[in-house]
Amino acid sequence: MESKNNKLINISKKTFIGVAILLFLLMAVAIVLTYVLPKGEFAVLENGETDYHTLINLGKEGGINIFKGIFSPFLLLGADGGISIIMLCIFLLVIAGVFQAMNDNNGIRVIVNRIIKTFKNRKFLLLCVVALIFMMFGAFLGLFEEVLTLLPIIAILTLSLGYDSFTGFLVSIVACGFGFSSAITNPFTVVFASNLIGVNPFIKIWFRIIIFIVMYLLVILTVFLYTRRIKKKPESSLTYENDMSLRNEVFKDEEITNEKKIFISYVSFFVLALITIIVCSAIAALRDYVVVALIAVFLIFGLLVALISSSWDFKKTFKSFGKGALSVVPTLLFILMASSIKYILVEGKVLPTIVYTINNAVVDKNIFAIAFILFAIILGLEFFISSSTAKAVFVMSIVGVLTLGLTKETLVLIYTFADGYTNLLFPTSPVLLIGLSMMGVSYFKWLKKSWPLFIITFALVAGFLVLAIAIGY
Repeated sequence: MESKNNKLINISKKTFIGVAILLFLLMAVAIVLTYVLPKGEFAVLENGETDYHTLINLGKEGGINIFKGIFSPFLLLGADGGISIIMLCIFLLVIAGVFQAMNDNNGIRVIVNRIIKTFKNRKFLLLCVVALIFMMFGAFLGLFEEVLTLLPIIAILTLSLGYDSFTGFLVSIVACGFGFSSAITNPFTVVFASNLIGVNPFIKIWFRIIIFIVMYLLVILTVFLYTRRIKKKPESSLTYENDMSLRNEVFKDEEITNEKKIFISYVSFFVLALITIIVCSAIAALRDYVVVALIAVFLIFGLLVALISSSWDFKKTFKSFGKGALSVVPTLLFILMASSIKYILVEGKVLPTIVYTINNAVVDKNIFAIAFILFAIILGLEFFISSSTAKAVFVMSIVGVLTLGLTKETLVLIYTFADGYTNLLFPTSPVLLIGLSMMGVSYFKWLKKSWPLFIITFALVAGFLVLAIAIGY
Protein backbone atom coordinates (compact mmCIF):
# COMPACT_ATOMS: atom_id res chain seq x y z
CA MET A 1 0.00 0.00 0.00
CA GLU A 2 1.36 3.39 -0.99
CA SER A 3 1.97 6.00 1.64
CA LYS A 4 0.05 9.21 1.38
CA ASN A 5 3.19 11.28 1.15
CA ASN A 6 5.53 9.39 -1.11
CA LYS A 7 6.53 12.09 -3.55
CA LEU A 8 10.22 12.86 -4.02
CA ILE A 9 9.30 16.52 -4.49
CA ASN A 10 6.90 17.58 -1.78
CA ILE A 11 6.03 21.27 -1.36
CA SER A 12 4.17 21.90 1.86
CA LYS A 13 1.17 24.22 1.94
CA LYS A 14 2.99 26.52 4.37
CA THR A 15 6.03 26.78 2.08
CA PHE A 16 3.87 27.44 -0.96
CA ILE A 17 1.85 30.19 0.71
CA GLY A 18 4.93 31.90 2.19
CA VAL A 19 6.88 32.04 -1.08
CA ALA A 20 3.79 33.00 -3.12
CA ILE A 21 3.05 35.95 -0.80
CA LEU A 22 6.66 37.14 -0.93
CA LEU A 23 6.78 37.03 -4.72
CA PHE A 24 3.41 38.74 -5.03
CA LEU A 25 4.68 41.58 -2.82
CA LEU A 26 7.76 41.93 -5.04
CA MET A 27 5.49 42.08 -8.08
CA ALA A 28 3.47 44.80 -6.35
CA VAL A 29 6.63 46.81 -5.66
CA ALA A 30 7.65 46.50 -9.32
CA ILE A 31 4.21 47.72 -10.42
CA VAL A 32 4.45 50.73 -8.07
CA LEU A 33 7.90 51.59 -9.44
CA THR A 34 6.46 51.90 -12.95
CA TYR A 35 4.22 54.70 -11.62
CA VAL A 36 6.84 56.41 -9.44
CA LEU A 37 9.95 56.37 -11.65
CA PRO A 38 10.28 58.32 -14.91
CA LYS A 39 10.06 56.17 -18.01
CA GLY A 40 13.05 55.94 -20.27
CA GLU A 41 14.75 54.09 -23.07
CA PHE A 42 18.31 53.90 -24.30
CA ALA A 43 19.23 55.65 -27.53
CA VAL A 44 20.18 53.64 -30.59
CA LEU A 45 23.39 54.27 -32.55
CA GLU A 46 23.49 54.53 -36.34
CA ASN A 47 24.79 50.95 -36.60
CA GLY A 48 21.72 49.70 -34.71
CA GLU A 49 23.51 49.01 -31.40
CA THR A 50 22.14 50.30 -28.11
CA ASP A 51 23.78 53.45 -26.74
CA TYR A 52 23.93 52.80 -22.98
CA HIS A 53 25.42 56.25 -22.37
CA THR A 54 22.31 58.10 -23.55
CA LEU A 55 18.92 57.78 -21.88
CA ILE A 56 15.85 59.23 -23.55
CA ASN A 57 13.50 60.43 -20.80
CA LEU A 58 9.87 59.55 -21.59
CA GLY A 59 8.41 61.29 -18.55
CA LYS A 60 6.34 59.94 -15.65
CA GLU A 61 2.98 59.65 -17.35
CA GLY A 62 1.23 56.52 -16.15
CA GLY A 63 2.58 53.11 -15.29
CA ILE A 64 1.90 49.56 -16.38
CA ASN A 65 -1.77 48.58 -16.55
CA ILE A 66 -2.68 47.04 -13.17
CA PHE A 67 -4.30 43.97 -14.73
CA LYS A 68 -1.31 43.53 -17.02
CA GLY A 69 0.93 43.61 -13.95
CA ILE A 70 -1.22 41.11 -12.04
CA PHE A 71 -1.33 38.67 -14.96
CA SER A 72 2.30 39.27 -15.94
CA PRO A 73 3.38 35.74 -14.83
CA PHE A 74 1.37 34.41 -17.78
CA LEU A 75 1.71 37.33 -20.21
CA LEU A 76 5.51 37.10 -20.09
CA LEU A 77 5.32 33.73 -21.85
CA GLY A 78 4.51 35.59 -25.06
CA ALA A 79 7.24 38.21 -24.60
CA ASP A 80 10.96 38.12 -25.34
CA GLY A 81 12.54 35.30 -23.37
CA GLY A 82 9.18 33.60 -22.88
CA ILE A 83 10.32 30.52 -24.76
CA SER A 84 13.16 30.03 -22.27
CA ILE A 85 10.70 30.14 -19.36
CA ILE A 86 8.41 27.65 -21.10
CA MET A 87 11.30 25.27 -21.73
CA LEU A 88 12.40 25.55 -18.09
CA CYS A 89 8.89 24.65 -16.94
CA ILE A 90 8.74 21.64 -19.29
CA PHE A 91 12.21 20.67 -18.10
CA LEU A 92 11.06 20.60 -14.46
CA LEU A 93 7.89 18.66 -15.24
CA VAL A 94 9.90 16.02 -17.09
CA ILE A 95 12.69 15.57 -14.53
CA ALA A 96 10.22 15.50 -11.63
CA GLY A 97 8.16 12.86 -13.39
CA VAL A 98 11.16 10.77 -14.42
CA PHE A 99 12.79 10.81 -10.98
CA GLN A 100 9.50 9.82 -9.36
CA ALA A 101 9.19 6.89 -11.79
CA MET A 102 12.79 5.90 -11.08
CA ASN A 103 12.18 6.02 -7.36
CA ASP A 104 8.92 4.05 -7.44
CA ASN A 105 10.62 1.37 -9.53
CA ASN A 106 13.55 0.98 -7.08
CA GLY A 107 16.20 2.47 -9.38
CA ILE A 108 17.31 5.20 -7.00
CA ARG A 109 17.44 2.71 -4.10
CA VAL A 110 19.82 0.49 -6.05
CA ILE A 111 22.19 3.37 -6.91
CA VAL A 112 22.19 4.72 -3.36
CA ASN A 113 22.77 1.28 -1.81
CA ARG A 114 25.83 0.68 -4.01
CA ILE A 115 27.36 4.08 -3.12
CA ILE A 116 26.74 3.55 0.61
CA LYS A 117 28.47 0.17 0.52
CA THR A 118 31.50 1.74 -1.20
CA PHE A 119 31.82 4.66 1.22
CA LYS A 120 30.35 3.07 4.35
CA ASN A 121 33.37 4.05 6.48
CA ARG A 122 34.12 7.36 4.71
CA LYS A 123 30.79 9.14 4.69
CA PHE A 124 32.01 12.71 5.15
CA LEU A 125 34.70 12.16 2.53
CA LEU A 126 31.91 11.31 0.11
CA LEU A 127 30.16 14.59 0.96
CA CYS A 128 33.42 16.47 0.28
CA VAL A 129 33.85 14.77 -3.08
CA VAL A 130 30.24 15.42 -4.12
CA ALA A 131 30.52 19.10 -3.11
CA LEU A 132 33.78 19.46 -5.08
CA ILE A 133 32.22 17.93 -8.19
CA PHE A 134 29.23 20.26 -8.05
CA MET A 135 31.43 23.31 -7.41
CA MET A 136 33.50 22.39 -10.46
CA PHE A 137 30.29 22.11 -12.51
CA GLY A 138 29.55 25.74 -11.67
CA ALA A 139 33.08 27.14 -11.79
CA PHE A 140 34.21 25.54 -15.05
CA LEU A 141 31.02 24.89 -17.03
CA GLY A 142 28.66 27.52 -15.67
CA LEU A 143 26.03 24.95 -14.73
CA PHE A 144 23.40 25.84 -12.16
CA GLU A 145 19.81 25.28 -13.28
CA GLU A 146 20.84 21.96 -14.85
CA VAL A 147 22.00 20.39 -11.56
CA LEU A 148 18.44 20.51 -10.25
CA THR A 149 18.05 17.23 -12.13
CA LEU A 150 20.45 15.59 -9.68
CA LEU A 151 19.08 17.12 -6.46
CA PRO A 152 16.56 14.34 -5.69
CA ILE A 153 19.12 11.55 -5.91
CA ILE A 154 21.77 13.50 -3.97
CA ALA A 155 19.21 14.30 -1.27
CA ILE A 156 18.28 10.63 -0.97
CA LEU A 157 21.98 9.69 -0.90
CA THR A 158 22.75 12.01 2.02
CA LEU A 159 19.62 10.85 3.81
CA SER A 160 20.73 7.25 3.47
CA LEU A 161 24.20 8.11 4.77
CA GLY A 162 22.61 9.05 8.08
CA TYR A 163 22.41 12.80 7.53
CA ASP A 164 19.29 14.50 6.11
CA SER A 165 18.03 15.40 2.66
CA PHE A 166 18.92 19.07 3.18
CA THR A 167 22.57 18.04 3.38
CA GLY A 168 22.06 16.99 -0.23
CA PHE A 169 20.88 20.52 -1.02
CA LEU A 170 24.06 21.91 0.53
CA VAL A 171 26.51 19.66 -1.32
CA SER A 172 24.73 20.02 -4.67
CA ILE A 173 22.78 23.27 -5.19
CA VAL A 174 24.71 25.43 -2.69
CA ALA A 175 28.07 23.99 -3.77
CA CYS A 176 27.25 24.52 -7.44
CA GLY A 177 26.06 28.08 -6.72
CA PHE A 178 29.32 28.86 -4.95
CA GLY A 179 31.23 27.35 -7.87
CA PHE A 180 29.22 29.44 -10.35
CA SER A 181 30.16 32.53 -8.33
CA SER A 182 33.81 31.54 -7.75
CA ALA A 183 34.05 31.19 -11.50
CA ILE A 184 37.24 29.97 -13.17
CA THR A 185 36.09 29.42 -16.77
CA ASN A 186 32.33 29.93 -16.34
CA PRO A 187 31.20 30.72 -19.90
CA PHE A 188 28.19 32.75 -18.73
CA THR A 189 30.08 35.12 -16.44
CA VAL A 190 33.88 35.11 -16.77
CA VAL A 191 34.12 34.30 -20.48
CA PHE A 192 31.10 36.31 -21.64
CA ALA A 193 31.92 39.40 -19.54
CA SER A 194 35.60 39.21 -20.56
CA ASN A 195 34.67 39.12 -24.23
CA LEU A 196 32.37 42.12 -23.83
CA ILE A 197 35.11 44.14 -22.16
CA GLY A 198 37.92 42.95 -24.43
CA VAL A 199 40.17 40.93 -22.12
CA ASN A 200 41.48 37.36 -22.25
CA PRO A 201 39.54 35.37 -19.59
CA PHE A 202 42.52 33.08 -18.99
CA ILE A 203 44.90 35.88 -18.00
CA LYS A 204 45.63 35.89 -14.24
CA ILE A 205 43.42 32.83 -13.79
CA TRP A 206 45.52 31.88 -10.75
CA PHE A 207 43.72 34.47 -8.62
CA ARG A 208 40.32 32.98 -9.41
CA ILE A 209 41.65 29.49 -8.60
CA ILE A 210 42.69 30.73 -5.14
CA ILE A 211 39.19 32.18 -4.66
CA PHE A 212 37.67 28.85 -5.68
CA ILE A 213 39.75 26.95 -3.11
CA VAL A 214 38.84 29.34 -0.28
CA MET A 215 35.14 29.22 -1.11
CA TYR A 216 35.23 25.43 -1.37
CA LEU A 217 36.66 25.24 2.15
CA LEU A 218 33.85 27.56 3.32
CA VAL A 219 31.23 25.24 1.79
CA ILE A 220 32.82 22.18 3.42
CA LEU A 221 32.95 23.98 6.78
CA THR A 222 29.25 24.84 6.40
CA VAL A 223 28.39 21.21 5.62
CA PHE A 224 30.51 19.96 8.52
CA LEU A 225 28.88 22.29 11.06
CA TYR A 226 25.38 21.52 9.81
CA THR A 227 25.83 17.74 9.78
CA ARG A 228 27.45 17.80 13.23
CA ARG A 229 24.46 19.72 14.59
CA ILE A 230 21.84 17.35 13.17
CA LYS A 231 23.84 14.33 14.37
CA LYS A 232 23.65 15.69 17.91
CA LYS A 233 20.08 16.93 17.58
CA PRO A 234 18.21 15.30 14.65
CA GLU A 235 15.09 17.42 15.14
CA SER A 236 17.15 20.53 14.29
CA SER A 237 17.25 19.34 10.67
CA LEU A 238 15.54 21.74 8.27
CA THR A 239 13.84 18.76 6.64
CA TYR A 240 13.16 16.64 9.72
CA GLU A 241 9.42 16.06 9.14
CA ASN A 242 9.67 15.56 5.38
CA ASP A 243 12.56 13.13 5.83
CA MET A 244 10.53 10.88 8.11
CA SER A 245 8.04 10.10 5.35
CA LEU A 246 10.70 10.03 2.64
CA ARG A 247 12.78 7.55 4.64
CA ASN A 248 9.84 5.19 4.98
CA GLU A 249 9.13 5.34 1.26
CA VAL A 250 12.64 5.17 -0.19
CA PHE A 251 14.12 2.61 2.19
CA LYS A 252 11.37 0.02 2.31
CA ASP A 253 12.61 -3.34 3.50
CA GLU A 254 11.93 -5.46 0.44
CA GLU A 255 14.06 -7.52 -1.89
CA ILE A 256 14.90 -6.05 -5.29
CA THR A 257 15.08 -8.43 -8.24
CA ASN A 258 17.50 -7.88 -11.15
CA GLU A 259 19.51 -5.44 -9.05
CA LYS A 260 22.61 -5.71 -11.24
CA LYS A 261 20.67 -4.99 -14.43
CA ILE A 262 18.95 -2.03 -12.80
CA PHE A 263 22.26 -0.65 -11.53
CA ILE A 264 23.95 -0.87 -14.95
CA SER A 265 21.01 0.73 -16.76
CA TYR A 266 20.75 3.62 -14.29
CA VAL A 267 24.48 4.32 -14.23
CA SER A 268 24.47 4.34 -18.03
CA PHE A 269 21.60 6.81 -18.01
CA PHE A 270 23.27 9.21 -15.56
CA VAL A 271 26.54 9.04 -17.51
CA LEU A 272 24.61 9.91 -20.68
CA ALA A 273 22.92 12.85 -18.93
CA LEU A 274 26.28 14.10 -17.62
CA ILE A 275 27.90 13.80 -21.05
CA THR A 276 24.98 15.74 -22.53
CA ILE A 277 25.48 18.57 -20.02
CA ILE A 278 29.25 18.72 -20.58
CA VAL A 279 29.12 18.56 -24.38
CA CYS A 280 26.32 21.12 -24.73
CA SER A 281 28.02 23.47 -22.27
CA ALA A 282 31.45 23.17 -23.88
CA ILE A 283 30.33 23.74 -27.49
CA ALA A 284 29.24 27.34 -28.07
CA ALA A 285 26.74 26.42 -30.80
CA LEU A 286 24.95 24.01 -28.45
CA ARG A 287 25.07 26.08 -25.27
CA ASP A 288 21.59 27.53 -25.72
CA TYR A 289 20.14 24.04 -26.14
CA VAL A 290 21.30 22.40 -22.88
CA VAL A 291 17.80 22.37 -21.40
CA VAL A 292 16.21 21.09 -24.62
CA ALA A 293 18.79 18.29 -24.84
CA LEU A 294 18.24 17.31 -21.20
CA ILE A 295 14.47 17.21 -21.70
CA ALA A 296 14.96 14.76 -24.56
CA VAL A 297 17.45 12.61 -22.65
CA PHE A 298 15.29 12.39 -19.52
CA LEU A 299 12.04 11.87 -21.38
CA ILE A 300 13.38 9.11 -23.62
CA PHE A 301 16.16 7.36 -21.73
CA GLY A 302 14.98 8.21 -18.21
CA LEU A 303 11.61 6.63 -18.81
CA LEU A 304 13.32 3.73 -20.58
CA VAL A 305 15.45 2.79 -17.54
CA ALA A 306 12.42 3.26 -15.28
CA LEU A 307 10.53 0.79 -17.46
CA ILE A 308 13.44 -1.64 -17.37
CA SER A 309 13.53 -1.58 -13.56
CA SER A 310 9.75 -2.08 -13.42
CA SER A 311 9.95 -5.14 -15.70
CA TRP A 312 8.15 -3.11 -18.39
CA ASP A 313 5.18 -2.20 -16.25
CA PHE A 314 3.94 0.74 -18.38
CA LYS A 315 0.92 1.51 -16.20
CA LYS A 316 2.91 1.80 -12.99
CA THR A 317 5.73 3.79 -14.63
CA PHE A 318 3.52 6.38 -16.30
CA LYS A 319 1.35 6.70 -13.20
CA SER A 320 4.49 7.49 -11.22
CA PHE A 321 5.60 9.93 -13.92
CA GLY A 322 2.30 11.78 -13.68
CA LYS A 323 2.48 11.89 -9.89
CA GLY A 324 5.99 13.37 -10.02
CA ALA A 325 5.10 15.93 -12.68
CA LEU A 326 2.05 17.02 -10.71
CA SER A 327 4.15 17.53 -7.56
CA VAL A 328 6.25 20.23 -9.24
CA VAL A 329 3.33 22.33 -10.55
CA PRO A 330 3.40 24.77 -7.57
CA THR A 331 7.06 25.42 -8.31
CA LEU A 332 6.19 26.46 -11.86
CA LEU A 333 4.07 29.26 -10.43
CA PHE A 334 7.09 30.44 -8.41
CA ILE A 335 9.18 30.60 -11.58
CA LEU A 336 6.54 32.60 -13.44
CA MET A 337 6.06 35.05 -10.56
CA ALA A 338 9.82 35.57 -10.09
CA SER A 339 10.32 36.11 -13.83
CA SER A 340 7.40 38.56 -14.01
CA ILE A 341 9.28 41.20 -12.01
CA LYS A 342 11.65 41.96 -14.87
CA TYR A 343 8.72 41.81 -17.32
CA ILE A 344 6.81 44.44 -15.31
CA LEU A 345 9.81 46.81 -15.22
CA VAL A 346 10.45 46.36 -18.94
CA GLU A 347 6.81 46.83 -19.93
CA GLY A 348 6.58 49.84 -17.60
CA LYS A 349 9.68 51.26 -19.35
CA VAL A 350 11.50 52.00 -16.10
CA LEU A 351 14.25 49.35 -16.22
CA PRO A 352 16.48 51.51 -18.49
CA THR A 353 16.01 54.41 -16.05
CA ILE A 354 17.09 52.21 -13.12
CA VAL A 355 20.13 50.88 -14.99
CA TYR A 356 21.21 54.31 -16.25
CA THR A 357 20.87 55.94 -12.83
CA ILE A 358 22.80 53.37 -10.83
CA ASN A 359 25.57 53.14 -13.41
CA ASN A 360 26.12 56.92 -13.22
CA ALA A 361 26.66 56.55 -9.47
CA VAL A 362 30.28 55.42 -10.01
CA VAL A 363 31.45 58.67 -11.58
CA ASP A 364 34.27 60.59 -9.78
CA LYS A 365 34.63 58.23 -6.82
CA ASN A 366 37.64 56.73 -4.99
CA ILE A 367 38.90 53.57 -6.72
CA PHE A 368 37.91 51.33 -3.79
CA ALA A 369 34.57 53.13 -3.52
CA ILE A 370 34.01 52.62 -7.26
CA ALA A 371 34.64 48.89 -6.89
CA PHE A 372 32.09 48.52 -4.11
CA ILE A 373 29.56 50.83 -5.79
CA LEU A 374 29.78 48.68 -8.92
CA PHE A 375 29.39 45.60 -6.75
CA ALA A 376 26.27 47.08 -5.11
CA ILE A 377 24.84 48.12 -8.49
CA ILE A 378 25.14 44.63 -9.94
CA LEU A 379 23.68 43.18 -6.73
CA GLY A 380 20.68 45.44 -7.25
CA LEU A 381 20.32 44.39 -10.87
CA GLU A 382 20.59 40.74 -9.84
CA PHE A 383 17.46 41.11 -7.76
CA PHE A 384 15.45 41.95 -10.87
CA ILE A 385 17.46 40.29 -13.67
CA SER A 386 18.69 36.79 -12.83
CA SER A 387 20.17 36.20 -16.30
CA SER A 388 23.97 36.51 -16.12
CA THR A 389 24.38 37.33 -19.80
CA ALA A 390 21.62 39.97 -19.76
CA LYS A 391 23.29 41.81 -16.87
CA ALA A 392 26.69 41.47 -18.51
CA VAL A 393 25.41 43.32 -21.58
CA PHE A 394 23.94 46.07 -19.38
CA VAL A 395 26.93 46.47 -17.10
CA MET A 396 30.09 45.52 -18.98
CA SER A 397 29.15 47.42 -22.13
CA ILE A 398 29.12 50.59 -20.05
CA VAL A 399 31.96 50.15 -17.53
CA GLY A 400 34.26 48.82 -20.25
CA VAL A 401 34.51 52.26 -21.87
CA LEU A 402 34.55 54.36 -18.69
CA THR A 403 37.75 55.57 -17.03
CA LEU A 404 37.33 54.03 -13.58
CA GLY A 405 40.92 53.25 -12.61
CA LEU A 406 40.20 49.54 -12.30
CA THR A 407 41.80 46.86 -14.47
CA LYS A 408 39.53 44.96 -16.82
CA GLU A 409 40.25 41.74 -14.94
CA THR A 410 39.04 43.38 -11.71
CA LEU A 411 35.89 44.62 -13.44
CA VAL A 412 35.13 41.05 -14.54
CA LEU A 413 35.83 39.82 -11.00
CA ILE A 414 33.42 42.37 -9.53
CA TYR A 415 30.75 41.34 -12.01
CA THR A 416 31.26 37.64 -11.28
CA PHE A 417 31.08 38.13 -7.51
CA ALA A 418 27.95 40.28 -7.61
CA ASP A 419 26.15 38.13 -10.14
CA GLY A 420 26.66 34.76 -8.49
CA TYR A 421 26.32 34.39 -4.72
CA THR A 422 22.93 36.11 -4.62
CA ASN A 423 21.53 33.24 -6.70
CA LEU A 424 21.44 31.48 -3.34
CA LEU A 425 20.07 34.46 -1.43
CA PHE A 426 17.53 36.49 -3.40
CA PRO A 427 13.91 35.25 -3.62
CA THR A 428 13.89 36.11 -7.33
CA SER A 429 16.28 33.23 -8.05
CA PRO A 430 14.24 30.40 -9.65
CA VAL A 431 16.87 27.77 -8.84
CA LEU A 432 16.87 28.69 -5.15
CA LEU A 433 13.09 28.60 -4.93
CA ILE A 434 12.86 25.32 -6.83
CA GLY A 435 15.58 23.66 -4.78
CA LEU A 436 14.08 24.77 -1.47
CA SER A 437 10.64 23.68 -2.64
CA MET A 438 11.96 20.24 -3.51
CA MET A 439 13.26 19.96 0.05
CA GLY A 440 10.06 21.30 1.58
CA VAL A 441 11.94 24.21 3.16
CA SER A 442 10.50 27.73 3.17
CA TYR A 443 12.56 30.64 1.86
CA PHE A 444 12.30 32.40 5.21
CA LYS A 445 13.61 29.35 7.09
CA TRP A 446 16.56 29.17 4.67
CA LEU A 447 17.25 32.88 5.15
CA LYS A 448 17.15 32.51 8.92
CA LYS A 449 19.61 29.61 8.92
CA SER A 450 21.96 30.78 6.16
CA TRP A 451 22.61 34.44 7.08
CA PRO A 452 25.92 33.67 8.86
CA LEU A 453 27.16 31.91 5.72
CA PHE A 454 26.39 34.93 3.55
CA ILE A 455 27.92 37.41 6.00
CA ILE A 456 31.17 35.42 5.86
CA THR A 457 30.85 35.10 2.08
CA PHE A 458 30.47 38.82 1.48
CA ALA A 459 33.28 39.57 3.95
CA LEU A 460 35.55 37.27 1.92
CA VAL A 461 34.34 38.87 -1.32
CA ALA A 462 35.16 42.33 0.06
CA GLY A 463 38.60 41.10 1.09
CA PHE A 464 39.29 39.60 -2.33
CA LEU A 465 38.19 42.83 -4.06
CA VAL A 466 40.48 44.95 -1.87
CA LEU A 467 43.35 42.51 -2.46
CA ALA A 468 42.72 42.51 -6.23
CA ILE A 469 42.88 46.31 -6.38
CA ALA A 470 45.93 46.44 -4.07
CA ILE A 471 47.99 44.01 -6.20
CA GLY A 472 46.78 45.45 -9.51
CA TYR A 473 45.01 42.26 -10.52
